[in-house]
Amino acid sequence: MNYRTHRGFRVSEIGIGCYALSGVYGHKDQDEFQQMVRRAVELGVNFFDTAGSYGEEAEELLGKSLAPFRKNVLISTKVGVVEGTKFDLTSRSIRTFLERSLKRLKTDWIDILQVHFDDPDTPVQDTVATLEALKNEGKILQYGVGHLPPERALEYLEIGKPFSLMFELSAVSRSARQRFFPLLEKYEIKGIAFSVTGRGMLAFKSVPESFPPGDLRNYDPLFQRDLRASGMRVRQKLDELARNLGKTLAQVAIAWVLSHPQIICALCGPSTVPHLEENVKASGWQIPPEELRKLEALLEEEDKRLARERLETTTQILSASSSGETESTTLIYALDTLIELGFIKEKEGLPLYLRIMRLDGMPLNEKRGASQSIKDELLSYLNPV
Repeated sequence: MNYRTHRGFRVSEIGIGCYALSGVYGHKDQDEFQQMVRRAVELGVNFFDTAGSYGEEAEELLGKSLAPFRKNVLISTKVGVVEGTKFDLTSRSIRTFLERSLKRLKTDWIDILQVHFDDPDTPVQDTVATLEALKNEGKILQYGVGHLPPERALEYLEIGKPFSLMFELSAVSRSARQRFFPLLEKYEIKGIAFSVTGRGMLAFKSVPESFPPGDLRNYDPLFQRDLRASGMRVRQKLDELARNLGKTLAQVAIAWVLSHPQIICALCGPSTVPHLEENVKASGWQIPPEELRKLEALLEEEDKRLARERLETTTQILSASSSGETESTTLIYALDTLIELGFIKEKEGLPLYLRIMRLDGMPLNEKRGASQSIKDELLSYLNPV
């Protein structure tokens, strides 16, 4: 295992993320997870990321698994999500949820406490003041921010001293390089990347057309329409490269993320020991420079093609009359496109996303009208008067 250093922390290139324990990808076996975590420590992994919002079980299980190794590992957890999509970063909320996390994780301190999502009603300076106070009290060693739009992350960087920014980055989800890398370089901090294999798109033996009920990927724009087609083209290129290098697809995908010096850790989400052992082997080698150059040229062309195709598809989606039957995934795809292409700011997109997700529980007649209303509003961003 290779390590990267930042502000006195020596962090393993491969980290373990616990999001899957929340159930978003189906049930995970607890005993198997504990075996995986202990094997990860044996293989040199020292960074483990979780969140109270993943459910009590996620933190409790990780704390139990890491108890024998606590002094030799770094634990990151998150605050800010109170319930569902309710966010609260007031001092009282942060302290309340931190104490719960400390108890569940069976530890006296958190190495990196992450701001999970934005709370627009709490000034950044108030949140930073609380985080700095917790550092002074020894309850946390560092703090970072994640899942924030760049303009909000900038406020934290201007007011406080975050250790890191956390964001999604993979060869099939590359926008973080334009949105966050300039901030990393200007403020001399590091990025923690998650979903580094595109939520499985760059790890599956074959990408399924659909997922079991309850799996988040049924709604995920990455697995829909032009994004899926683009991802499959990138996957094919990485798969060819993997065969030529004697690596697996997942290993090349993770190595691509680690090819960026701005990244201190690539978070993986293995639930089994074999899956873990495959991912860990992405550390300790590099994609050859010439192959990396060819891959970047392909990704640059893919970005241009994808932007054009997504805009065309989204225009078609929003111009069609609503049937009201299976609109959620298409509307989420359209909303994601408009955010990615800069038509809608992220903070404006969240209320729209919540309205879209409520469609599934509506009667058909009511859903048809609500769906058309959302389409009209999205179309107004695309074609402002």
